[in-house]
Amino acid sequence: MSDLWWEKTVIYQIYPRSFMDTTGSGTGDIAGIISKLDYLKELGIETIWLSPMYPSPTDKPYHLHDCGYDISNYRDINTEYGDLEQFDQLVAEIHQRGLRIVMDLVLNHTSAEHPWFVESRSSRDNPKRDWYIWKDGRGKNGKKPPNNWTAMITGDAWKYDEHTQQFFYHEFLDFQPDLNYRNPEVQEEMLNTIRFWLNRGVDGFRLDIIHALFEDEQCRDEPFAIPLPFTSKYGLIKKTERQLHLPETIDFCKRIRETVDEFGGKFLVGEVHGPAEDQRKYFGDVANGKSDGLNLVFYFNSLNTLLNVKKVKSLIKTAESSFADPLLPTWVFSNHDFPRRIFRLKNDIKKAKLNAALQLSLRGVPCIYYGEEIGMSNPTLDPKTSKDALSHHLRLLPAVSRNLIRHFGLLLNRDEARTPMQWSSTENAGFSPPEGLPWLPVNDNFKRCNVEQQEKNPGSLLHCYKRFLKLRNNSPVLQSGALKIIEHPNFPSSVLAYERYLVDAPAKCLVLLNLSNRAEHFSVPYQNGEILASTLSQSKVMVANKIALEAWEAVIIEVEGIAS
Repeated sequence: MSDLWWEKTVIYQIYPRSFMDTTGSGTGDIAGIISKLDYLKELGIETIWLSPMYPSPTDKPYHLHDCGYDISNYRDINTEYGDLEQFDQLVAEIHQRGLRIVMDLVLNHTSAEHPWFVESRSSRDNPKRDWYIWKDGRGKNGKKPPNNWTAMITGDAWKYDEHTQQFFYHEFLDFQPDLNYRNPEVQEEMLNTIRFWLNRGVDGFRLDIIHALFEDEQCRDEPFAIPLPFTSKYGLIKKTERQLHLPETIDFCKRIRETVDEFGGKFLVGEVHGPAEDQRKYFGDVANGKSDGLNLVFYFNSLNTLLNVKKVKSLIKTAESSFADPLLPTWVFSNHDFPRRIFRLKNDIKKAKLNAALQLSLRGVPCIYYGEEIGMSNPTLDPKTSKDALSHHLRLLPAVSRNLIRHFGLLLNRDEARTPMQWSSTENAGFSPPEGLPWLPVNDNFKRCNVEQQEKNPGSLLHCYKRFLKLRNNSPVLQSGALKIIEHPNFPSSVLAYERYLVDAPAKCLVLLNLSNRAEHFSVPYQNGEILASTLSQSKVMVANKIALEAWEAVIIEVEGIAS
């Protein structure tokens, strides 16, 4: 059994702008996070991941900045949240409660307002010119992009700069120029930035879109593929041969790992999109039970997975084969870029409870998005008034393109997944003081969906999360055990069953999930069985190893022996 804390942790993502506003500015702040640390401790999570809080041009119109994911200074705190002194206090308060803190680090690109880029675009011979990716255009006047590369969803990946008459590369929005990681100075600067925050006591980093760091050195065209209208004028779905998952990116991830390991007891979790086999590469090479790349990688296959036996079983089997021991999958069902999980579950609280039990009983590291524990949902917000720069690009696309984006499980307006945390039924849902105006509208359902009300209701989703988190935190089997899917004739076809177990330990946990609208009655084929937790009851018992599962109920049972 591992003694590495991050292998047994539970991560909770906070989007700072939307968590807790103590000043009435309408924007969440560091003091607000500190004020809710006891809530998080009682909830049962251990590691807090903070979306970016660095300086960013958030004073500009919303369609010209990315709410912190376009950084203009990597070694400071945006004044809308506080300052470095308050951040240091936050780190101390987190550690005082036995919790951990992970910062969001955007290594791939900066803001166009970053002093490095301001220098870089000032002239072709500026010392910072090679810190970014500049290329001559094509065509007789050089006004055509250097190649056919597309940005993620939003069209061409090149923007022409009139002043220096070259194009710069941006994998994302055109005010987020990509850094040039083929420049050793850039690599050292970013590794030293990691050291800067580790010296301030942070426990690790979530690495934003880490698979996009390097691009083809020769800037060759991507191969053409299936034409779709939301990609670019070249009409192609970008393949990853030239822009994503390059071997040099994997090598640099190993350098990041070496840097983090200088400090001991820290960890890295990467945002890597693509098939599980591509995600697996970012763990690096495995030898003597250890890997030399990223410690963890988000397993995004779960985001769109429907709750039926076939789909969930396939999800688990892929994770178990792709991230076999000593690797671990990181289970994420919602985040700041995707629809909230309960939206996919059609606002069904029973299904949300079952989903929580699934996430907290699988082998690997669970990552919970703020508000998920109370079932916060996506409101419908007008894209014309969106605070999300990406949505302003997407709403100009033709209807067929927008429908395709929805089909792939993406949000046309990410504001809908970022609304203020719903703490109470008071004005502004308790997020801002009554006189404040939250930066995004509070969801209309806040009076019936909030922490205060669910705290009072033992049958709430919040208490279900607490129940399963407490069990997981006190169970070495659930924290570190292996997983085996159980096929047995006693189990109905609508029930998914898997064991969590430690080698050479007699007791194991049997997880049963009834993924259907009907109740199921059957016997559990083990020597002994005691129900440790249920999604729908706090006092469920078994009689002679017989169990009755309600529709969409999940249970964890302590059993002994082998299924007979």
